Amino acid sequence: MVETGLGEMGLYMGAGLAVGLGAIATGIAQKEIGAAAVGATAENPELLGKSLLLTVIPETNVVFGMVVGLILIFLA
Repeated sequence: MVETGLGEMGLYMGAGLAVGLGAIATGIAQKEIGAAAVGATAENPELLGKSLLLTVIPETNVVFGMVVGLILIFLA
């Protein structure tokens, strides 16, 4: 078993929290946006493209969380 110090353990916990909390926040945001997008598209089918775009935007939150996690693991 490899011994790790508290500092290294904190880095891994921080990286996990950055990705995990970002993913949870993205899921919550996409739930709300997706419901509104389906309603708007049902009323006006021309809004499908804008609805899809607005549904994809919260995914950047997960990407940023993953970048922060990778920076913590490999550069800290």
